Amino acid sequence: MEVTMTTTTSPGTRAASPGLPGAGMTVGLFITCINDVMFPQTGVAVTTLLERLGCKVEFPREQTCCGQMTTNTGYFDEGVPTVRQYVRAFGDYDYVVAPSGSCVAAVRDQHPMLAEHAGDTGLLKEIEHTSKTIYDLPEFLVDILGVTDVGAYFPHRVTYHPSCHGKRLLGLGDRPYELLKNVRGMTLVDLPMAEQCCGFGGTFCIKNPDMSAAMANDKARHVRETEAEYVVAGDNSCLMNIGGVLSRQNSGVKPIHIAEILANTEED
Repeated sequence: MEVTMTTTTSPGTRAASPGLPGAGMTVGLFITCINDVMFPQTGVAVTTLLERLGCKVEFPREQTCCGQMTTNTGYFDEGVPTVRQYVRAFGDYDYVVAPSGSCVAAVRDQHPMLAEHAGDTGLLKEIEHTSKTIYDLPEFLVDILGVTDVGAYFPHRVTYHPSCHGKRLLGLGDRPYELLKNVRGMTLVDLPMAEQCCGFGGTFCIKNPDMSAAMANDKARHVRETEAEYVVAGDNSCLMNIGGVLSRQNSGVKPIHIAEILANTEED
């Protein structure tokens, strides 16, 4: 399999130091569709953070959607090409990081199912590797790099929304909290009813708009109760749904991805 990769660089790019937790480690960045199109600053933040920790970050340009939208809607045949494309882009990596629990869950749980649906044993074997090498950002930082303090600084009042996919499918547990608790200058306040979904759910918000809007309104109300300046999450799709309500209410609360907080330092 021929894989063409392009290394991205950011203003914060530096040579890996042997003393850093990611020294000698090459990471493929799976940016995901929503981040690529609507939240490119999140990908920049992931790259800045991982490079600060000593990782070499690469961005395979042939990457595409994880296929979750078609799979969730039952279009399994249409979802298979996205699995093949993912394997072509990331099949040679030992570590792939994505700033989206939703898309990480799709690679782990839906790609094997789609390969079985296609009856392609070769593809299924390749997915046995790729489904084990992808990590959501907090997983990678805590489980692989072994860090909970990444040297971040964010002097604001913040509350955290654990997305459904991160909490229930990936089992992120306290990893995001441990990372956020070590951010200097930040006040982290608990979100009431945090375990409740934001109502986005990929195609759920399209198929059930009234229910989705009601859930997003409940979530926005709980966010406002915390008097936080920012609501943080690991999925920009959730933040887009919550942030839309907060914006229409002129609440002043801003949505922000966890990568953007962790990438920020006192020198920035």
